[in-house]
Amino acid sequence: MASVRLENLRKEFGSVVAVKELTLHFPDKKFAAILGPSGCGKTTTMNMIAGLETPTRGFIYFDDRCMNDVPPGKRNVGFVFQNYAIFTHMTVAENIGFGLKIRGVDEATIRREVGKIAELLELTDMLPMNAGRLSVNDMQKVALGRSMIVKPRIFLLDEPFSNLDAAFRAYMRGELKRIQREIGQTMIYVTHDQVEAMSMADYIAVMDFGVLQQFGTPDEIYNQPVNLFVANFIGSPNMNFIPCYFHSQNGQGYLVQKHGNARILLDDRRRQLLERHPGNQDLIWGVRPEHLTLHAEPSQPEYLRATVRFLEPLGPKTVVHLELGDQDTIKVIAHPSYREKTGTVQWIEINPKYLHIFDAKTGLAIR
Repeated sequence: MASVRLENLRKEFGSVVAVKELTLHFPDKKFAAILGPSGCGKTTTMNMIAGLETPTRGFIYFDDRCMNDVPPGKRNVGFVFQNYAIFTHMTVAENIGFGLKIRGVDEATIRREVGKIAELLELTDMLPMNAGRLSVNDMQKVALGRSMIVKPRIFLLDEPFSNLDAAFRAYMRGELKRIQREIGQTMIYVTHDQVEAMSMADYIAVMDFGVLQQFGTPDEIYNQPVNLFVANFIGSPNMNFIPCYFHSQNGQGYLVQKHGNARILLDDRRRQLLERHPGNQDLIWGVRPEHLTLHAEPSQPEYLRATVRFLEPLGPKTVVHLELGDQDTIKVIAHPSYREKTGTVQWIEINPKYLHIFDAKTGLAIR
């Protein structure tokens, strides 16, 4: 096993810069995810770690060894792609043991190691089967086993569950996390799916347009986003954003909605912070739908008046879409039995602990 360290990594394809001065450290024996939309540079980053792409500049280290000039076959990296690419003319056992066979390992050892991997992946009963008869779901498990059996130092996975059905995808997320914990494998997982990243990873690197936006634990990424992109990309439903400005009156500080009358009273710490901030007249406040509560009456002066637009029942919860002011909409997570009609006036309570404030021009969080 090994840690992976990237230093000022850059990759250009002609005039296109796919990855820009990326510096990251993926700890040994941890599960890390590279998360971002299509075209953000995550797969290019993974390909450079594997040796399939050569960096334009910068360095890649496994532990303390620079890998820039080490060919892919010498990096001892396991790679699982979205396309499982197994040998359909071989049995499941032959597929899993293929990496050991081409390394000249004896048959008895191959059988023993194949048995261990099959048990780990719950494929034991399928070992004699021809791989071409497997479902897509089981083919991906075989592809995982084929990479795992050679005991790579680093395990790279490029959206391996994208072709699986939804139920099995959820199952495999849990299985892969279990396997990673059992074998203590360093894993780096590329995905555009925030649920995959949040549910499996110990650390998440969020990228956009080739630039690292934030690196941290799932809790840090979710609760302490460093900018508007991360705040919006993580979470479903996504965070509410309301344009506002800072206003001070009688020693109190407020965030005042630009397109309405909503006002949020700030604590002294945030008031003092915004008093010093040069862009305090062009702000955005953000809050996640689950950190809001709806009330039928304005029993507290800080509640915000809003009007129900429509409901989005989602089984265990209902997402309520409301009008807040003249131009802004806001989403609130409500009980699944919530059924207020369109046009009903509701009062929104904000949990100030979860209120985020962003500079509208830079997009950066103000803390």
